[in-house]
Amino acid sequence: MINNDVLRSLRYMLDINDAGLADIIALGGGKVGKGALNVYLKKEEEDGFQPCPDEVLARFLNGLVIHLRGREEGRPEPSLDLPLTNNTVLKKLRVAFNLKEDDMFAVFELSGLRVTKPELSSFFRKEGQRNYRGCGDQILRNFLKGLTRRVRPA
Repeated sequence: MINNDVLRSLRYMLDINDAGLADIIALGGGKVGKGALNVYLKKEEEDGFQPCPDEVLARFLNGLVIHLRGREEGRPEPSLDLPLTNNTVLKKLRVAFNLKEDDMFAVFELSGLRVTKPELSSFFRKEGQRNYRGCGDQILRNFLKGLTRRVRPA
């Protein structure tokens, strides 16, 4: 999934404006001007669209963890985990929203996707581990859809 789609989805889910996005990125140790955010929030077919770099989304996700859960004193800054993968995005969202295994299943159910326990655990394994499985775009898209329904019920 492209970073721009993830950023747009999270912006809608959290109902935040450009200034809020910039603040969360700053919490993650980054600096982005509002003008730069506008080009990342555009759709691919719009004029002025630019792909959102992995670093910007990674800093946003790290900032989101701090924004939603608070900063722990004495704890080092979270790593950027570059290059960013769908598995990393899924892990960061799980931490940010403090989701347990049952919560993850519920989020996937809200999107209409059934995920098995072994399949879910395979997304959180270390790459290269025997049971590791890459999180596909459709799985991440469904997770974001379900999480949006959970955070912003209709």
